[in-house]
Formats: sequence, C-alpha cells, structure tokens
Amino acid sequence: MIQISSKFDSGNIEVVSTENPKAIRLKINRDHNSDFYQWFHFRLTGAEGVPVGLIIENAAGAAFAGGWKDYRAVASYDREHWFRIDSQFDGQNLTINLEPDYGSVWIAYFAPYSMERHNDLVAEAQGADGASLICLGQTLDGRDMDLLHFEGFGSAPRKKIWCIARQHPGETMAEWWMEGFLARLSDDTDPVVREIRQRADLYIVPNMNPDGSFRGHLRTNAAGANLNREWDTPTMERSPEVVLVREQMRQTGVDFCLDAHGDEALPYNFIAGAEGTPDWSDSRAEQLKNFMETLAKISPDFQTKVGYPISKPGTANLSMATNWIAQEFGCLSMTLEMPFKDTVDTPDIEQGWSPERCAHLGAAALDAIWARFEEL
Repeated sequence: MIQISSKFDSGNIEVVSTENPKAIRLKINRDHNSDFYQWFHFRLTGAEGVPVGLIIENAAGAAFAGGWKDYRAVASYDREHWFRIDSQFDGQNLTINLEPDYGSVWIAYFAPYSMERHNDLVAEAQGADGASLICLGQTLDGRDMDLLHFEGFGSAPRKKIWCIARQHPGETMAEWWMEGFLARLSDDTDPVVREIRQRADLYIVPNMNPDGSFRGHLRTNAAGANLNREWDTPTMERSPEVVLVREQMRQTGVDFCLDAHGDEALPYNFIAGAEGTPDWSDSRAEQLKNFMETLAKISPDFQTKVGYPISKPGTANLSMATNWIAQEFGCLSMTLEMPFKDTVDTPDIEQGWSPERCAHLGAAALDAIWARFEEL
C-alpha cells in the first residue's frame, strides 16, 4: 500500500490522491501566514519496485516558478546520501518520476537539514578550542537562537567576522555550507584557521530561522515574516530572530559579514554585494571585487560572471541584511547565493549541487577570508 507522510521535522506536502501510483497527486503547503511556498519534503512508502509518478499540482503558483526549469528533485534512502531524480515541469505541474529500490524513500526540494542535525552541529562546534555556544534568546515557537563565538587567540584589537545562514529556512544549502565552514574553523591544526583566529573573533549563526526550518517553510518564520526584509525595523513580536542578532552585532561590531542563501533559478554560485547603499564607495567596491575573484580562484565551483543585477547608487533595500549591515557598520557585507539545481560550469549528474559540495565551498571561504584579511 502506497503511503506519503510529512509529519516530521521540515516536512511539507499535502496528499490529494494516491489511487493511481503513476499519477499521485500532491500539493505544497504555504508558509504560515504567507503566500510563499516551494519547499517540499516527504516520505514515500510501499512503492518498492513500482514505477511512481508524483504530480505537484500547484507548482505553477510557487514563489519562484521559474526555478522549476531544468530542476530535478532529490531523494534518499538513508537520509545521508541525496541523489537527483527525474523531474519535469510543464508550466502547471511538477512531475517527479522514480522506481524506488527500497520500501521507504525520502524526497525533497533540496537535501534537508533538520533541527536535530543543527543541534548536533552546534554541540560539536562548541567543543573547539576557544569556542562557546551562546543562546541569544528564543523564537516565537520557543526555539533557541544559537550563536557560536570563536574567540581570537591574539591580542586586541581583533577583527569581528560574522557569518549567518538560513534566513530563508528552505535554503538548506546554507546550513550545509555552514557545516563545512565550522568543521574547518574548529580544526586548530589548520594553518589558515590558526592565522585568522590570531587576528579575529568570529561570530556564527548557523540557522537564523529555526521555526521556519522545523515547520517546513520556504521563506518565512512562525509569524510569516521574511527575515531578510526585517533588518531595518524588526520587532520581537514579528521577527525576534533579527532583533536578537542585530543587538549582538551592535555589541561586538562587524568588520566583515557573509550571509549564506540559495537561489531557486540561477544554476551558479555567486555573491551579491551592497552596491546600492548610501555609503558605498570605490574602496568598498574594490574589496568586494577582490574577495569574489579570490574565492573564484580557490574554488572552481564559484564564479563571478553571473549574478544579480547591481543596484544603482542610493537604491539599496535597507531591510535586507547585507545592505543594513554594510550601512550600519561601514564594512564589507555580502550575500552568498548557491543553487537548488546544479552548477552549469562544474556539473554533477548524480547529485547536482549537493551537501558535500556546499561544505567544500564553506571551507574554501576561510581561504578567501585569509587571503583578503588585510583589506577587511
């Protein structure tokens, strides 16, 4: 008997009909108090050796319907190794086809990153030399807002480096990126890490949106707030996650900030800067250019030719983290975007853009930070 379930951490799907295995009808649920939807994550059971067609009937109304072009869903039997499966979008429906090898298979928009894995991540990272796990406060659903502080070993003054991820909870690649970044940052035998930590304090928020992550949201928190449009005027009633992180940033200062995200449509890794902010300057533009070019040399998975249109002077949306932080602290602040699909220049047929590749890019970011450290 074929069954589909999603009542678990980050699960999201509505079952319309399972009568016909070749045309199982599904819908994606909207984020709470929001019209956003695109993230799906569910378990299919009872279909071992059976050709199955999963039809997501409301795909055309998703937040970024253009992202379905050339998109392939991911699946896993063990929830560790995620592989791509045949998917087609006809302008209305997204149809996912597979013939499971086992009795249970998990299917998702991108490899999920559970809150349990998040808890393991921060628990392990706090054991690094000089690291501490700080609870900044609680979310609307009562979850902890975790901050990892890696205190520098050298004498003051030290640079203040911030990295945040997963403001949009469905962009799970951001926390996979964090896993690679934190694994390397915790290695005190790494010469690059040793040098950075002699000269800097690092503040890491691996998951800015725990509630949305657990609820299976694409883009918002428990109140339906898009956190990356809350930075200019956040409130504890609507966006406590941003309030708590902003307050900590103001206490520590910020010399560099990288905000990790995912992009539904573009099959590239790229960085967006804060060009449209009022205080943007030629020197800041040079900093941004140098950092991006350095990262591209370090990691073949990163490139600088394709990205978002550059904002005109004075047109920056200061409710977005990258822009608000750049303007507030006068520092290099950037948004890293990773694909839900694959990278055009360095494709992987089996997995596409994957958790493993996210982690490698996270580790590579430390090389770029060190290479351009004197400019921060």
